[in-house]
Amino acid sequence: MNTIIQNILVYTALALAVAFIVKTYVWSPKKKKTKACGGDDSCGCH
Repeated sequence: MNTIIQNILVYTALALAVAFIVKTYVWSPKKKKTKACGGDDSCGCH
């Protein structure tokens, strides 16, 4: 009985970890910010 509970917990933790990785890096990756200050001064550094 304990083996079944342990397997359920392990697979649940694995599913949550995979879902987090997919959500973070695949589903909506953050856009890279450019740090170059240029013509329109939209970088907020001035």
